[in-house]
Amino acid sequence: MDKLRRVLSGREENEEVGLTSQILEGSTLSFTTRLKWFVICFASGILCSILGTALLFVPKAGFNLFAVFYTLGNFAAISSTCFLMGPFKQLKRMFEPTRLIATIMMLLFLVLTLCAVFWWNKKGLAIIFCVLQFLAMTWYSISYIPFARDAVMKCFTSCLS
Repeated sequence: MDKLRRVLSGREENEEVGLTSQILEGSTLSFTTRLKWFVICFASGILCSILGTALLFVPKAGFNLFAVFYTLGNFAAISSTCFLMGPFKQLKRMFEPTRLIATIMMLLFLVLTLCAVFWWNKKGLAIIFCVLQFLAMTWYSISYIPFARDAVMKCFTSCLS
């Protein structure tokens, strides 16, 4: 519509728009739509994690289902923030120096959990990776709260002293 207005008003510009710009223009969502999809994606992540925990007690395949649903739940929770700030900005913020190690550890434990279940068939190792996945996800999440990491570290060190 904007292009039609420019042509009709005589302000047509012969500029080539790059592929990235075209994709970003075509996929612009309103704030309410972004918020709705954030809630849907985040809630589905929580639901997957709860469902995985419930499936833990199913005989034979329960453990594999737990690891898969728990990992999918964490992945959905991470991706939900893409709706709020956009995928490029989300990736840029994920790999900032302040949260680079937390991001790498979180993604590593997501992959290692699935490897332990499907390739190595090691249930104990998968449990360890799920716990480490939880800790890495928590550390990554609090990196977005100002001074939260410092508070956690002070609390932890005061408990050890």
